[in-house]
Amino acid sequence: MNIKTRIIVVIFIVLLLLGMIFFPQIKILFTSDSGDIKRGDSRMSRTELVVNATVLRPQTLQNMFRSKGVLLPDEEVDLTFETSGKITAIYFEEGSQVQKGALLAKVNDEPLKAELKKLEAQLPLAEARVYRQRTLLEKDAVSQETYQTVITELETLNADIELTRARIAQTELRAPFSGIIGLRFVSEGAYASPSVVVAKLTKISPLKVEFSVNENQANEIKPGTSLAFKVDNDLNTYHASVYAIESQLDEKTFSLKARALYPNTDGKIKPGQSATVEIELSKIEQAIVIPAISAIAEMGRDIAYVYDNGKAKRVTITKGLRTASSVQIIEGLNAGDTLLVSGVMQLRDGMPVKIETMVPNTAD
Repeated sequence: MNIKTRIIVVIFIVLLLLGMIFFPQIKILFTSDSGDIKRGDSRMSRTELVVNATVLRPQTLQNMFRSKGVLLPDEEVDLTFETSGKITAIYFEEGSQVQKGALLAKVNDEPLKAELKKLEAQLPLAEARVYRQRTLLEKDAVSQETYQTVITELETLNADIELTRARIAQTELRAPFSGIIGLRFVSEGAYASPSVVVAKLTKISPLKVEFSVNENQANEIKPGTSLAFKVDNDLNTYHASVYAIESQLDEKTFSLKARALYPNTDGKIKPGQSATVEIELSKIEQAIVIPAISAIAEMGRDIAYVYDNGKAKRVTITKGLRTASSVQIIEGLNAGDTLLVSGVMQLRDGMPVKIETMVPNTAD
């Protein structure tokens, strides 16, 4: 036996002796730890899960549709002249209320007035000529053709007068409807044309509320449907009525645009503001409603847990109408049941539970 082999044998013998000496202490240590773990498991199995619960009561469930919208003026137009010319007068004040038909501005019409005066001066002579020719025609002194010629001349003169008056009217800028006139973009002396915007006129009473309806509610929202809406930085709730919807869905968003009218008699709300729209689609009386987080999908079925003599009891449920955070229960739960509403993912059928807080049961 060489030296290397002897060393290996000696090391092996030493390790064997050490193992024989310390084995009882190691066994006691592991046995003690195992016992502690088992006792811990036993204590854990007896520990109650602390949960919150609610007593189910029949209540009214509202099926609400919510959407973002925008407020639009009832009417809005850029004010421009129908003809070209130098602006000779501006009669409105910026930001003021104007009535339909009010004269707002005017361009130079002096040449047209002179033309009208010239034509009107010819009118008595033309009428007198018709009178004389009619008298002669009655005596067979002139032909029908001659008489018809003077009639045509009179009618042409009257037409020219009406045309000139119409051109003069085009030099006047009048309000097409009652509303609030905005900022002025031109000054007296400026040259105006049909492409030059003088100001913007807006009718804000009533206001239009425009919003989108998804395809699921496309058949439920119709003209006459009432809605409520709120605007930013305003705690009030306003009410409007739908008056029109688009005839077909948008091919990109699969939604319909709808519009409602709000009277806005005091002019408090301004166009351009965003609005949060709510529409009550339906209402269910005496409904059993639970928080959506209390309903669990498990192996192709829906379950919930109720409190039963200190333990969690699993029940199979059938869901009905869903809202933002609640769900209607058609079968499986009844009024008076104590529903467990917290720690539901940890619950198991028959698990001991302790109710810490009873919370109210309300729908959205």
